[in-house]
Amino acid sequence: MPANTDSPAPTAPAADPPVIAGLLLAAGGGRRLGGRPKALLPYRGRPLVENAVRVLREAGCGPVHVVLGASAAEVRERADLAGCLVVDNPDWAEGMGSSLRVGLASLAGTGASAALVSLVDQPGIGPAAVARVREAYRSPASLVAAAYDGERGHPVLFGVDRWADIAATATGDKGARVHLTRHAGELVLVECSDIAEAFDIDTPSDLARLT
Repeated sequence: MPANTDSPAPTAPAADPPVIAGLLLAAGGGRRLGGRPKALLPYRGRPLVENAVRVLREAGCGPVHVVLGASAAEVRERADLAGCLVVDNPDWAEGMGSSLRVGLASLAGTGASAALVSLVDQPGIGPAAVARVREAYRSPASLVAAAYDGERGHPVLFGVDRWADIAATATGDKGARVHLTRHAGELVLVECSDIAEAFDIDTPSDLARLT
């Protein structure tokens, strides 16, 4: 009897996992905090910006880009941002929109499939919530946001196909709100209130939360 020469059907190579970059907006000047840059607020013995970077990394985001603004030189000197790409936003005083534009521009050409955007002044949002949002990525057109009791919050994930429109509409303190409003029907909300608290450090009374 002739030997069976049939060979197993070739299997398709496994697709590379998507690259989900972390984009940390840390340019704020802390106007309501007496002009104390938020990135340098002390948190567990270190600058707050270091905690935000750690959260992104532990959630599986990489590369991590950090946008600085107020007291950028001092932040670079005092905070350990090794392994991050740090970019300065000279127009940080115009609001979050300018920092978002600078950050997305810095990611151009990196091969990232999406940017997961977080804010430096939300230490109540840890790696578990960020990972939940990251894991909701489906395609370069993905649009995902954390939700807290059904209300949209941060972090937010933007597939690469959306970056150009977001950059074109991000002005003042609106950030990506124009894009999010226009595409509300495509937005995937990921409930995170069971594992995170979405408070901001904005006023002197909020500083008590930095423990």
